[in-house]
Amino acid sequence: MVPQLTRAAAPEPTHSAGSGRTAQPATIASIAAEAGVSVPTVSKVLNGRPDVAPATRSRIEALLEQHRYRRRKSRGAGGQRLLDLAFHELDSAWSIEIIRGVEEAAAAAGVGVVLSELGGKHRPHQEWLDEILARRPLGVLFVLSSLDATQRHQLESRSIPFVVLDTAGEPPDDIPTVGSNNWSGGLSATRHLLGLGHRRVAVISGPPDVLCSRARVDGYRSAHDEAGVPIDPALTRYGDFYFDGGYVHGKALLTLRDRPTAIFAGSDMQALGVLRAARELGLRVPEDLSVVGYDNLPLTEWLGTALTTVNQPLHDMARTATQMLIDLADGTALPSRRIDLATTLVIRESTAPPSR
Repeated sequence: MVPQLTRAAAPEPTHSAGSGRTAQPATIASIAAEAGVSVPTVSKVLNGRPDVAPATRSRIEALLEQHRYRRRKSRGAGGQRLLDLAFHELDSAWSIEIIRGVEEAAAAAGVGVVLSELGGKHRPHQEWLDEILARRPLGVLFVLSSLDATQRHQLESRSIPFVVLDTAGEPPDDIPTVGSNNWSGGLSATRHLLGLGHRRVAVISGPPDVLCSRARVDGYRSAHDEAGVPIDPALTRYGDFYFDGGYVHGKALLTLRDRPTAIFAGSDMQALGVLRAARELGLRVPEDLSVVGYDNLPLTEWLGTALTTVNQPLHDMARTATQMLIDLADGTALPSRRIDLATTLVIRESTAPPSR
C-alpha cells in the first residue's frame, strides 16, 4: 500500500554552511540585506512559498548560490523521515513494480514514502517544487524525470538530495542516476528474432525524446547491422510505452502490404496492444507473428500465450536508487553516481520461426 502524504509544518530556516567569499557565514539577514529585501521574503524563498515575485526569487536564489548557503536536514513531522517518489506519469503495472522496490528499501531504513506524479511532464512545475521545498523531505527520487539548473539549485541549497531513476534524458555526470542497459536489451530482443529467421522485424519503442526509448531502437539497429540484414524505415515506430501505442502502431504495421513477421515492442504494455491488434486481424501468435516485449512484468507469464520479453530489473533498480538517496541524505559518499543494471532475455511462447 502506498503511504498517505504526511505534511510537516516548515520550521524556521536555519543554516550550517558558510560563504566561500567572506569570513563570516551567510545568514538569512545578510542575504536579505544584499538582495534589498526583507528577512521574511528570503524565508519565503527558502521555504518554497509561491508568493514571491519571479525576479525577486531569482535574485535571492542567485545570492544563496553565491554564498553557498545550505540548510540543515529536516526529518519532517515528529521526527519522521520521508522521501518523495515522483513519477512523470502513474498509471501502469510498470509503476507498481517501481513502487514496490522503493517501499521495500525505504521500509528497511525506517523511511516513509510520499507518492506523487508530474502530470505526464518530464520536469516538475514550480508549484510542485515549492511544495517539496516547504515540506523539506529526506530526499526526492525522480522517475523518468529531470531537473533544470535552477530547480536543481533550489533542492541543493536546501540540502535536499535527489536521485533520478530511469532518466528521460542524458543527465549531467554528477547527478546520481540508476537505469538499465537499454541498448543491450534492444540488441538481445532483436538478435533473438533474427536468429529465428525473421527478416522483416518491426520495432515499436517509446517516445523519441526519452533516452531509454532511443537506446532500445539503437540496439535493434545494431542487431540488424551485426546480422547483415537491412532495415526498412517503415518498420520503426515510436509509441508511448502504453497499451494504446502498441495497438495503434501494431495495427498499422500488420496491415502493410509486406507486413512484418515479428515485432519488438519497447514495453510489455505495448506488446499487449500488439497482441490485441494481431488477434483482431486474425493473426496467430507465434504461428503468424512473433512478439517480444520489454520489462518482464508479472502479467507476461500469465497471458494465454506467455510473452517473450526483456527482463528489466525494475525492482532492483528501485531498491538501488532508494538506497543511494538514503545514503546521500545520511551524508554517505556514493562509490558511483551512475549505475546501469543488466537486462536479460526471457524466452517464452510468443516467438517462433516465421511460417512464410
